[in-house]
Amino acid sequence: MDLIERALEFEQRKMKSLSTSDRVALSREAKELILELNEVYKEEKDDKIMDIMKRLTVIKQKIEKRLKLRM
Repeated sequence: MDLIERALEFEQRKMKSLSTSDRVALSREAKELILELNEVYKEEKDDKIMDIMKRLTVIKQKIEKRLKLRM
């Protein structure tokens, strides 16, 4: 599955020293991945997919929290 590979690669990215525009782009990418994984999860009901979505959600929340501090 290419989607799961993309999600796992996203998790491994370094999130240090990012500009505001980088954070916005990462937040949007995380949201897109979560929504796509959710569609797959609806069909397959695989717990591994749910775990990946949860981890991506935590990363997305951290990025957005940092964005709110800057604005």
